[in-house]
Amino acid sequence: MQNSAPEFSRIVRFRRISKAADYEFSETPTEDELRAIAKALDIMSVRKMRFSGRLVPLAKEGWALEGKLGATVTQACVITLEPVRTRIDLDIRRRYLPDLDDPMAEIDIAPEDEDEIDPLGDELDLGLVAMEALALALPDYPKIEGAVLDESLFSPAESSSGADGQAQPFAELAVLKEKLENNGN
Repeated sequence: MQNSAPEFSRIVRFRRISKAADYEFSETPTEDELRAIAKALDIMSVRKMRFSGRLVPLAKEGWALEGKLGATVTQACVITLEPVRTRIDLDIRRRYLPDLDDPMAEIDIAPEDEDEIDPLGDELDLGLVAMEALALALPDYPKIEGAVLDESLFSPAESSSGADGQAQPFAELAVLKEKLENNGN
């Protein structure tokens, strides 16, 4: 059993869906779930999130997930802390295959396949898949257009730079050590 995401959980039990046809899904979090997702991802807000697609039965008892995730997120600017809104639209492709834990199982993976391959369990949490994809797609350093970080000096240049101008972080410690040794004599 997979760990479900309590913020946005949509469980599909594979034994309850037909292997004869695709399983279509469209999941949209409630307002409470959107707030919980934003809190879990440590961002200001999530709006208009939707995860839709289908589970396609594969040979050898596996499933392929083909989906689209769309969301509008708001994060704090890394420079000004003002809100930065970003639209995220992702195609998500995963394959769930049995016997991935079996070291003797043969799995043929073509190099051009960009799908993520996961072990097939009894169920799949579509909400967890959506949250993982959203977390990975968030901008690492959201920045408002035109925001500039001023240059900062972290130590006096004359005491911690070598002849080549490169910082020498232990230079000040060496001076302090010498002073302490001289005061002790």
